[in-house]
Amino acid sequence: MKRWISFPRVEGVATRQAHVGVPDGTYEREMSKEGFYGPATQIYHRHPPTGWLTWEGPLRPRAFNLNKLGGIVASPWEAPEVLTNAHVKLRYWRLTGAMDHLVRNGDGDQLIFVHEGAGHLFCDFGHLGFRDGDYVMLPRGTMWRLECQQPVTALLIEATSDSFGLPETGTTGQHAPFDAAMLDVPALDDAFKAQQGERAWRVVIKRRGQLSTVTFPYNPLDAVGWNGVLLPVRLNWRDLRPVMSARVHLPPSVHTTFVAGRFVVCTFVPRPIESDPAAQKVPFFHNNDDFDEVIFYHAGEFLSRDNVSPGMLTLHPSGFTHGPHPKAFAAGARAALRETSEVAVMIDTRDALDVAPMPAGVEWPEYVDSWKQR
Repeated sequence: MKRWISFPRVEGVATRQAHVGVPDGTYEREMSKEGFYGPATQIYHRHPPTGWLTWEGPLRPRAFNLNKLGGIVASPWEAPEVLTNAHVKLRYWRLTGAMDHLVRNGDGDQLIFVHEGAGHLFCDFGHLGFRDGDYVMLPRGTMWRLECQQPVTALLIEATSDSFGLPETGTTGQHAPFDAAMLDVPALDDAFKAQQGERAWRVVIKRRGQLSTVTFPYNPLDAVGWNGVLLPVRLNWRDLRPVMSARVHLPPSVHTTFVAGRFVVCTFVPRPIESDPAAQKVPFFHNNDDFDEVIFYHAGEFLSRDNVSPGMLTLHPSGFTHGPHPKAFAAGARAALRETSEVAVMIDTRDALDVAPMPAGVEWPEYVDSWKQR
């Protein structure tokens, strides 16, 4: 185990409590290790830490309007990639109707976040309905398909060569931000039995990014029972009970929902805004030097961002300071809001992400300039 060098010191003008009572005329920036889990120092600046004039080079913050990406495809393996590295792959999938084949991911656990739509999932373990705002986690090797009641748009998150688990919640206990009893699992119900039959079915298996097709003379989703703990699960953001503090703004890590070996998935849901007059009301400026930060915007008004709407995705590579846009920072200083309305999925990755090739018009190239004072 690593033992961090740690001996708290104070120099110059500072506040004793991070994110509370920031000295007048200063801007607080947090520099930390391990995302927000490791040692940290608050540095107080005369100017906004995001007050750049120009930006050159590949580290710039980027934004993408995924609403403009791709068309309807029958398979998740045909969905366009958005961001990738050796440990995680993000795709954006649009589907209508019913899949005419089964799929199986041999590369890792699959997490589906349903941005829009509703329908039915059929898999080895049975039948499970889904709606907008659902996470559906499918263990690696699960055979599955979707039938849409409404057109579906989904963010697909693959834990490549890895598995999803739940976060350690420490002193908050076992029931926040959600009780594991809220996790729903498939059922071997009448709908599952009705889709069984003797006609031929294809299974398209993805392994090492390559596809293989296996054809059966019957539907291989023919289970009559199961007994175990390795299961698909469903969780909706509406079931989350966010960790809150009235007197200090908490870091994004308290909203962790799923954990893999080299990245985490967090969920921002509506919550009351801090009521202490001295507490910061918006996310603080920070260096995320150990993680790339991705946010997919699902619904509501986004607390720290201007000109960002549902269906957009932002990427903040590790290695530079970022934080609220000027308009959002000013609104927080005025305590203009009493509660948030945003719903978003955040993915923090330990390894640098590559941006997949995208059609013209998907990326918002001026995003890097959105921190400039207007």
